[in-house]
Amino acid sequence: MTSYGVVIDTSMLINVMQTDTAEASAFLDGHLLTRLMLMAVVPAIFVWLQPIDYGTMRRQLWKNPFVALCALVIVVAVILSGFQRLASTMRNHKDLRYLLNPLASMYGLARMAMGPLERDESTIVPIALDAGQAGRTNEGNSTPIRPRLLLLVLGETARSANFSLNGYERPTTTALEQQGVVSFTNVWSCGTSTAESLPCMFSHLSRHEFGVRKVNYENLLDVLQRAGLAVLWLDNQSGCKGVCDRVPHVSTGKSVDSDLCKDNECQDGILLSGLDERLAALDPARRARGTVIVMHQMGSHGPAYFRRSPEKFKTFHPECTTSALQVCSRDMVLNAYDNSIVYTDHFLSSAIDWLRHKAPQADGAMLYVSDHGESLGESNLYLHGLPYAIAPDVQKHIPWVTWMSAQFEESLGISLECLGRQRHLRVTHDNYFHSILGLMDVSTSVYETELDAYALCRKRL
Repeated sequence: MTSYGVVIDTSMLINVMQTDTAEASAFLDGHLLTRLMLMAVVPAIFVWLQPIDYGTMRRQLWKNPFVALCALVIVVAVILSGFQRLASTMRNHKDLRYLLNPLASMYGLARMAMGPLERDESTIVPIALDAGQAGRTNEGNSTPIRPRLLLLVLGETARSANFSLNGYERPTTTALEQQGVVSFTNVWSCGTSTAESLPCMFSHLSRHEFGVRKVNYENLLDVLQRAGLAVLWLDNQSGCKGVCDRVPHVSTGKSVDSDLCKDNECQDGILLSGLDERLAALDPARRARGTVIVMHQMGSHGPAYFRRSPEKFKTFHPECTTSALQVCSRDMVLNAYDNSIVYTDHFLSSAIDWLRHKAPQADGAMLYVSDHGESLGESNLYLHGLPYAIAPDVQKHIPWVTWMSAQFEESLGISLECLGRQRHLRVTHDNYFHSILGLMDVSTSVYETELDAYALCRKRL
């Protein structure tokens, strides 16, 4: 909290529960250990050494309630004496309520523990039981319909403001700019952490509906699979947060690659390694209808941004080469982060090149959307995960990049030129579910045309 400006609320505690060793180890440095020693261990030893007179039970039976009552009276008196000013402050500065420790942390822990009582976690409610691919069958057609191959790349901690595609002054996305992509500039996430955003963006529910749901539902991947498509999830992160549980999925955690993997972490290029073989292993009958491959990036995951880019992609110098971001200048932090975007740019361009090579077999397209943004020292805040209501825009404003082959454009009846004219319209994670269904021509009553980010530019609906 003191180093990065985060708060310990319910969503942050969920992040703690869902992390892994590799992710957590980035925070274990000398600054944290020193702080824990001075603020926890030394006081604990001091208290432990003090002699305690517990008194007799008879005395404590009246003394303990009396002292507690006196303390409560004093607290109430203090609050009432400045209630008007306090109420106004708490109303206008909602972030203060998250800084009242240990009260805020205990409240967050209680809310997390109450989760199973507020929501039935024992069942998954099916959705889109009528899902199918209307009009995409070869029966009765003289010209066979080509299958579609869609890459869904899930960015990690990428903020829209640092993409030169979106007007950033530094050349961070030069490879994508040469690939003929369309980048939406007004895109907003469902949450400020992976644990929040990932399940939400794959849900048919809106951000508000997802947050107050009483049961869990199937997600986008279930619907695609029910429609007869081949689905594969490739993970280079700390898991899919339950999104990929019912579809084929692979983790890169145990990959052995001297060039791409080190210290139990892999560069995102590992997601493209052996991809032809993974694709060929999917059900051929499903591949004939179409394939959706999800790639969950390591991306720009902090605080160790310097680990997210190989040496030859380090365009900006000097870098911050420690996880203790507060000891580096903001320019050094920014250099390390921007280098991670440069590598993401290379990775996405390489993914597009792979799709081009697949042109003889399928019509290819790629959609890159980040899960959330990041604070890089603005207002002394770092990382992400602040409650949505008080989080700065940089933690919620994210990139959304689209590439389509000419064959994909033609078969979908869409114009990238039209998309380019629509790139400044507001889009959110609420649009993601319906946009993917539209791209793969999945017909279901759950699909809502008005939430399809590509619907306005389709020549036929």
